[in-house]
Amino acid sequence: MNEWLIYRGTGRPHEGIDRLPGPPPWRNFDGHPLVSPPAPIDTASTRRLGLQQDLAEQYRPSPTELELINAALYLRRPLLVTGEPGSGKSTLAHAVAHELGLGRVLRWPIVSRTVLRDGLYQYDALARLQDLQLSRTAPRPDPDQPDDESAADDIGRYIRLGPLGTALLPAAKPRVLLVDELDKSDIDLPNDLLNALEEGEFAIPELERIADRHPEVEVQDDDGGRVTVHGGRVRCRAFPFVVLTSNGERDFPAPLLRRCIHLRLSTPDEERLAAMVRAHFGPEAAEHHAPIIQQFLDRRPGEQRSADQLLNAIYLTQQAKDEDLGTRERLADELMQPLNRMR
Repeated sequence: MNEWLIYRGTGRPHEGIDRLPGPPPWRNFDGHPLVSPPAPIDTASTRRLGLQQDLAEQYRPSPTELELINAALYLRRPLLVTGEPGSGKSTLAHAVAHELGLGRVLRWPIVSRTVLRDGLYQYDALARLQDLQLSRTAPRPDPDQPDDESAADDIGRYIRLGPLGTALLPAAKPRVLLVDELDKSDIDLPNDLLNALEEGEFAIPELERIADRHPEVEVQDDDGGRVTVHGGRVRCRAFPFVVLTSNGERDFPAPLLRRCIHLRLSTPDEERLAAMVRAHFGPEAAEHHAPIIQQFLDRRPGEQRSADQLLNAIYLTQQAKDEDLGTRERLADELMQPLNRMR
């Protein structure tokens, strides 16, 4: 095993993140004070990695993949991961978080209506206005306190940091942020991301406006905890391990590409598919379902299939175990139709 590798791809947790050297001078961030350690790994990561059967080998990166993942860790750069559906793009983020003990993966799913602020923070101004109107009809604990001072004190109750905003909090160890299916976004989001990912910080204008009177405001983070924002700005200390996934459905602007480490995942081969099947169905499942795995692999050039289709086919044929072989093969074939043939 190469000694320089921080993430080893073994699926076994270790404290290798403590060996990560300081960042390059141009990627050094000084956010403070440090926030509390993140929430522990959650059921989403456990389910995706198949850890309930102690088979974290579901994601076994190749040597090239290992090198690029570690390059992103060392250089504090986002990792842009492209590949076919089911090739393991999202699993990669969960695998790194699990092995390096980096806590719950912060997931930001992208749709066509997503804007940058969705990932940074949300401010429920309507709820705050309604509560303020109700409070004016009730007696105040301190009648001498002006209404604007009372309103400023509780603004943090209506602000919640998003996944990106939480990832940029000043933490001793990097958080793992999964920006899932960036190619589903509108044309502006990739460019809008540049400043936050390059500078490692962002402002909350609602808090900046009152920073002279209220320099510290407590808000909610994406983990559900409470954190203090100083001066209306959030700035990271340890740059997060950011995984941007793409199905290759669009091209990204050059400014984003030059700021990322690009990893292209190959189509899962027989070995990786077998490991995935064992993780979900047990140690002997790959051998037992070898014909279906081979049926999944038999495709014409250009055909696309997702590993989820394989798992669905295996589960369903297990339920139809009393049927004849021809029926089980037909069920599997129907569930594993090429995705680009369905369009």
